[in-house]
Amino acid sequence: MSSVLTGLRAWVLQRASAVYLMLFVVLMPIVIAFQKIDSFETWQAFIYSPIVALSWILFFASLFVHAWVGIRDVLIDYVHPFKLRVLLLSLLAVYLIALMFWILRILIISAGAVV
Repeated sequence: MSSVLTGLRAWVLQRASAVYLMLFVVLMPIVIAFQKIDSFETWQAFIYSPIVALSWILFFASLFVHAWVGIRDVLIDYVHPFKLRVLLLSLLAVYLIALMFWILRILIISAGAVV
């Protein structure tokens, strides 16, 4: 089987990431509502707790995978010149990877400052 992102594999990634995004958006406000957050330090301790930080990392990873598959499919379908399509896909990949590193920096490095 080819190692490229096939149609079925892309479809499964899109749906799986959508399910996680939906669950996160529904459940995270409920979890936050039941926390006793009365100060900035309490908020930081909650956000940087391992399970919450991991759920945020998975949220952003799912968001970027979802965006990649969706925008990739649109570019493949509607941008016909091959070189332009490759350029746009490359720019999108660099942008999403840079955003993911920025999010990881916030969630991991900033958590080290709190501990």
